Amino acid sequence: MDNTLTVILIGILEGLTEFLPISSTGHLIIASSLLSLNGAEVKAFLVVIQLGAILAVCWHQRITLCNTLKELPTKRWNSFAAKIAAAFIPTACIGLIFHDVVKTYLFSPITVSCALILGGIIIIFVENKNKFYKEMQPEDMTFSQAIKIGLFQSLAIFPGVSRSGATIIGGLSIGLPRKTATLFSFLLAIPTMFAATVFDLAKTPELLTNSSLPALSLGFCVAFITALLTVKVLINFVSKHSFKPFGYYRIIFGLIILITWQSGLIEWQSV
Repeated sequence: MDNTLTVILIGILEGLTEFLPISSTGHLIIASSLLSLNGAEVKAFLVVIQLGAILAVCWHQRITLCNTLKELPTKRWNSFAAKIAAAFIPTACIGLIFHDVVKTYLFSPITVSCALILGGIIIIFVENKNKFYKEMQPEDMTFSQAIKIGLFQSLAIFPGVSRSGATIIGGLSIGLPRKTATLFSFLLAIPTMFAATVFDLAKTPELLTNSSLPALSLGFCVAFITALLTVKVLINFVSKHSFKPFGYYRIIFGLIILITWQSGLIEWQSV
């Protein structure tokens, strides 16, 4: 990752797609294939820039996070932190079991395109069935609701599904209003993405060398700024609109990948 422009573009792509229901991993796989980016060093770079997106949502939700930490000594098992932990556990378990299989066999543009199309159809279907629910805060969710969303999130170990898409659609499916489902998706992303990043880096610590620090730092900062702006825009968007545009986008993008692959216009490769 010596090309500065490539580093900036990938950082922007990560920041834009991480919290939108369109699969950041899927888009990064597509971009890596188009730009012929492969190898362990590139994969380490993609993992590190996720930290920028994580810190962006931490900053955006800093008040909620502080309040959550303050209530821990008094509420403990009934705290909002406990609900987030309960939602995180299914993903952690399934991720540990299938991590190597997914990384080895499913990181290809074709599998991503299929997941994008299927996910887009599901988003549109759920939105068509969705009713208007009374506004509520994520802190008011029940343990049962949190665990159900966690089960939805576990589907996102498959590239192209979208972690945010799975959690948001899961929230809508169990009766949460759009803004509440989106905010909980942001908060659940913090332990999920942090754990995934640490796990991946722990397996390849030798790739974090002094020579790679400039590219990692630049990508990290670009992803942070872009993700922070994206989170703010998305919150305003879902207050007034549905997620259908993202569903249509996923379907169109997925079809473009399949058509170009089938016609031979682009030689898609696994990364």
